[in-house]
Amino acid sequence: MREGSKAENPRARVWDQFLTERDREVIGIAGYGARQGFGTRPALLVVDVNYAFCGDRREPVQNAILRWRQSGGEEAWDALPIVSDLIELARSKGLPVIYTTGGEREDKWDRGSWLWKNSRSRERPTAELDGNTIMPQIAPAPRDIVIHKQKPSAFHGTNLIDYLFLLKCDSLIVMGTATSGCVRATVVDAFSHNLRVTVVEDGCFERCQASHAMSLFDMNSKYADVLPSGEVRTFMEGLESGLFDLPAGSLGKA
Repeated sequence: MREGSKAENPRARVWDQFLTERDREVIGIAGYGARQGFGTRPALLVVDVNYAFCGDRREPVQNAILRWRQSGGEEAWDALPIVSDLIELARSKGLPVIYTTGGEREDKWDRGSWLWKNSRSRERPTAELDGNTIMPQIAPAPRDIVIHKQKPSAFHGTNLIDYLFLLKCDSLIVMGTATSGCVRATVVDAFSHNLRVTVVEDGCFERCQASHAMSLFDMNSKYADVLPSGEVRTFMEGLESGLFDLPAGSLGKA
């Protein structure tokens, strides 16, 4: 990955360096990547920003994955302030803030297919921390909603779509991890439910740079608008406050 490409060209996208000339030609002719725009009643969805995917300290990903095999390394810690900033803005505007994280039995019996594709999937982290605990920098507030899931999509086997109906949401603003896994699966399912989706480009992260970049590209091409946090913040600031009837203030397992 060529470092500094965006600094040299601020209009560059993170995926540009991975595209061939043929790719660019095909995309242009086929019409993919049109801007769909924001919805009018968005919820902010924070996908799996927990110890398992961030680790317990800032360090290069090659070191982080020795102790937390799913960690995004330094990219995770770069994204945390951006995620925190948009969460605080959403709360100030009275927008729904919804988190996802994992949930499983102590003996991992219910992990199912997660055990099939990773040789370290039965490991426990060396730190005395629950990997499913949401990072303290963005800890849920009493009026936020926390959804515990067992598969990549936040919609699979959860009450998420029911809550979005209850809140009368027409759109999602999504950030979190892993870009190519749970974020992408959630975005595709949201699209399948006819929700407009915005993905916060610098609020997403994962271990593999190529997977991160090309997953953002695919989502932007077909399922969502992938935008920098500054543009998302400007949109959120312009929303009317108090649009939603939020929970009264008791965190519980959803």
